[in-house]
Amino acid sequence: MRAPAGSLVRYDRLFVGGEWVAPLDGGLVESIDPATGLPWAEVGFGGPRDIDRAVAAAREAFEGPWRRMPGWERAALLRRLADLYREHAGEMAVLESRDSGRAIREARADLGAHHHWYQWFASLADKISGRTIPMDDTVHCFTTRVPVGVVGAITPWNAPMLTTTWKVAPALAAGCTVVLKPAEQTPVTALELARLIEKAGFPPGVFNVVPGYGRDAGARLVAHPGVDKIAFTGEGRTAKTILRNGADNLKRFSFELGGKAPHIIFADADVDQAVNAATSSAWAVCGQSCALGSRVLVERPIYDRVVAAFAERARKVRVGMPLDETTHMGPQAHAEQLDKTLSYIKIGRSEGAELIAGGGRLTDGPLANGYFVAPTVFANVANEMRIAREEIFGPVAALIPFSGEEEAVAIANDTTYGLTAGLWTRDVGRAHRVSARIQAGIVWVNTYRYIRWSTPYGGFKASGWGRENGLEALDNFLETRTTVVSTTGQFPDAYAQ
Repeated sequence: MRAPAGSLVRYDRLFVGGEWVAPLDGGLVESIDPATGLPWAEVGFGGPRDIDRAVAAAREAFEGPWRRMPGWERAALLRRLADLYREHAGEMAVLESRDSGRAIREARADLGAHHHWYQWFASLADKISGRTIPMDDTVHCFTTRVPVGVVGAITPWNAPMLTTTWKVAPALAAGCTVVLKPAEQTPVTALELARLIEKAGFPPGVFNVVPGYGRDAGARLVAHPGVDKIAFTGEGRTAKTILRNGADNLKRFSFELGGKAPHIIFADADVDQAVNAATSSAWAVCGQSCALGSRVLVERPIYDRVVAAFAERARKVRVGMPLDETTHMGPQAHAEQLDKTLSYIKIGRSEGAELIAGGGRLTDGPLANGYFVAPTVFANVANEMRIAREEIFGPVAALIPFSGEEEAVAIANDTTYGLTAGLWTRDVGRAHRVSARIQAGIVWVNTYRYIRWSTPYGGFKASGWGRENGLEALDNFLETRTTVVSTTGQFPDAYAQ
């Protein structure tokens, strides 16, 4: 499966039905290292026929051993996978760093925690239960929760293994089988996960990986009549296409889409701590996360202080090669995203926002051929500007002044998105008042980006459908069956008279 090909690493097989197989459609595709602009790996890409055989394998496993396996046995396999994941997280972090450009210190911290998701969902696998519904003594009514079936998981390039974990762990715990189509820009770690699942001893076909392009492999997975559910993380316009293409057989959908999160700093906040959080959440993952606080709303009495602090922090960010342990921020994940980020910086300037830090591509020394952008800060931004309304997905922070709670809430909610939000205040009453009015799936108070396996995560409005993480995540992969049993066996003759 993984072999050197000259200076490139080669992953020339798909994982289908418990076997490493050559693609029927497609072929070898180069994966580009965004820090150099050069290929670092070759990956076997599949197409429609490969999706067909992966779905067939997933269906066979679902109808066969996996569906019949008791929850405690699924739990044991998930715990074994968690142990293997923890053991190999360091190696996988290096691969994700090469594939996505993420700084190794960041990738290592992220992937080093993923085993907790598998452990936590393992703890739920044998506790999925229904309830008894009281009626009268002529019937016994109860519900059972049953797995949806075959799940098509489509994951993005910005945090490949985190988003994969958020789908695979609850799907397997619920008793579903999975066909994973990773992002075409970052396919490598998905194949490494398949290696761990194989080593853990999961039955063949329970988990399958078919890297490929969205236009063929992804489209076939979405439209396939043998797929019962699509779990997707990505852009809203792609989600709309998925809905149209997957509607024929009324499959289930869950979407984790974009965000334009407000990060509100009130004048009574601990400003130093708020700035720590706001600058971190503006530039983490090189700005390529839908959860980041890209709109920083600052109350006017402290606005100039926060603007100055952002400019100072931007100068301290060490942008560099991802595998350098001292690097804070790596490159944009691919050339298209680089172009998008640079285009929005031009838009910000043309709209009249004040550029106070960054604002361009970095090309000095070893960064010359990579997709590096300086941490960028715009001040005096109005919420009507495009840089405040549209998701840039780059290291660009927009600082927006406000006066008082009412204006803060109005600006925060004046967006088509509603994924995450944050606020800083020492006033506990204000913390509860404001957080209760923010239209977002998760609101952080005096902290930011606190995400765990047990905390539901998902969006209001255009930020998605359903929730990942927490008990609610299992709902995405379960159906409810109601059973009514007569205790008398009697049924009246409607035509007796």
